[in-house]
Amino acid sequence: MEQKLVIIPTYNEKDNIANIAETIFDLAEDYHILVIDDNSPDGTASIVETLQEKWPRRLFLLSRNGKLGLGTAYITGFKWALERDYEYIFEMDADFSHNPDDLNRLLDACREGADLAIGSRYVTGVNVINWPIGRILVSYFASMYVRIVTRMKIKDTTAGFKCYRRIVLEQLDLDRIRFKGYAFQIEMKFKTWKSGFNIVEIPIIFTERKHGVSKMSGGIFNEALWGVIVMKLQSFFRDYRRSDTGSDTKK
Repeated sequence: MEQKLVIIPTYNEKDNIANIAETIFDLAEDYHILVIDDNSPDGTASIVETLQEKWPRRLFLLSRNGKLGLGTAYITGFKWALERDYEYIFEMDADFSHNPDDLNRLLDACREGADLAIGSRYVTGVNVINWPIGRILVSYFASMYVRIVTRMKIKDTTAGFKCYRRIVLEQLDLDRIRFKGYAFQIEMKFKTWKSGFNIVEIPIIFTERKHGVSKMSGGIFNEALWGVIVMKLQSFFRDYRRSDTGSDTKK
């Protein structure tokens, strides 16, 4: 049986977490959810603990001692998923900016041959709702900048709505992922691409959160801006490709 895990990092998501969990569990597919909470002062973790009484075999919680960064949350979740034999591992926000219905579309893409399916805001134009034009331009041109530097053929290089097949996370050296903020999303795509895996972009509509506060900051932006250059330079001197396991890479 194919096991499917949706990893949702949280920090102050009390207004969203119950609704997002219920919406995912109402889908036809049997998704499990792992919430990784960074000691939210608004009591997000306590809400999840209460919800676990309703879904004890589908909803899981890892509580961390502080705000340790998006990247480390996902790495923790990836390792947790691999230890428990999940075949499909998703990244998703808690705030409904990612439509839970699109989980099925990402899953179908991986079942049909993708190793990484990306919920893309830019593969068919600009599909973003309720963002100010300045933020759209920053996001769009940031993805263009990443494509130019890395040479990846990915339209939405900073996307955070994704489905990995297990084999990708098994082959990447998760302990060598260096970024903690949104540059983490770029680094994971870059290493997946350099390792020869099949990456597919699925068009989605991204909607700005209705509740809570965005986690984007100037420090996160600067990490992505300069980190991409460092990452690309390092790729010239370090082998990012998968170690030989007896099968050919797909790239």
